[in-house]
Amino acid sequence: MKRLIAFMLLPLVLLFLSACSSVSIENYRHSEPQLNLEDYFIGQTRAWGIFQDRSGQVQRQFTVDIHGYMDGDELVLDEDFLYSDGEVDKRIWRLRRIDENTYEGRADDVIGVAKGHLEGNAFNFSYTLDLPYRNGTIKVKFDDWMFLQSDGVMINRAVMSKFGIRLGEVTLVFQRTD
Repeated sequence: MKRLIAFMLLPLVLLFLSACSSVSIENYRHSEPQLNLEDYFIGQTRAWGIFQDRSGQVQRQFTVDIHGYMDGDELVLDEDFLYSDGEVDKRIWRLRRIDENTYEGRADDVIGVAKGHLEGNAFNFSYTLDLPYRNGTIKVKFDDWMFLQSDGVMINRAVMSKFGIRLGEVTLVFQRTD
């Protein structure tokens, strides 16, 4: 009986341990090309994206036109979203470099301060977004990863979760347009 219980608990323990592990931004320290957020985003950038629910089904497709500029010591990303169903949205990020590899970010629909870490070709951004949902809003955590490619394309994958439960993923591909 004890063996049966141990055998049944083993998958749960392994699942728990795998959920506790995460990717470390330091793993990308020597990855090329080196990403500099200010250099990449100042000017005009376009992104194409999808939102997939937790089963992998694409729920929304969209484009984002981004105008990036410096305002004092802040990188401002003025984002205009156009969804395939015709809906439009806007977000303005204000990112401030804290040190060589650390950023803080703010936007109107971000709860508190977003924390960003840069290493090599990778940027990891963690924040809670107050998303419109039904007749109100819902607070959703984002674990956002960006990877600069050698041809100047940036790939972005963000996992959305609530109470530790994965709700879905947002995938974007960025291309400078100026």
